[in-house]
Amino acid sequence: MGWWRSAVANWSRVWQLSPAERRLLAQALALLPLTAVALRVLGFRRWQATLARLAPVGGAADGGDEAALLRQGRTVAHLVDVAARHGVYRASCLPRSLALWWLLRRRGIDGDLRIGVRKEAGRFEAHAWVELRGAVLNDGDDVRERFAAFERAILPAGGTAL
Repeated sequence: MGWWRSAVANWSRVWQLSPAERRLLAQALALLPLTAVALRVLGFRRWQATLARLAPVGGAADGGDEAALLRQGRTVAHLVDVAARHGVYRASCLPRSLALWWLLRRRGIDGDLRIGVRKEAGRFEAHAWVELRGAVLNDGDDVRERFAAFERAILPAGGTAL
């Protein structure tokens, strides 16, 4: 009976979201498993380029108030995290970060997809996250200390760094 209460509590939290946030959560719930499949079928570069073509950054929200932009980015990141933890597909960092990166682009926000590496206990590890104006959205602020990030953000095929 405990699982029932938990399910009811989760649904009540969903209904407390605004309609726009519920739509965003639904998009993330659909995009995460799609991204996982696309990464296996198309590969990282081709999937990122496809996402970039589907949502080119138009700068609509990018020129606004810095604090409002970060709040919006953190809200999107939170909803992607909720979808990744509670949806049918438990996404790892790369699908989560690609989904967040794309959902931000759809809102005219040009976030930076970052990938870092480290060697831990003799094993090579990689990790992906998204930054907005230097602020980490979907990980702890210490991610840059835990992982050596590539010098530039990961851009879609044919993209150039600013």
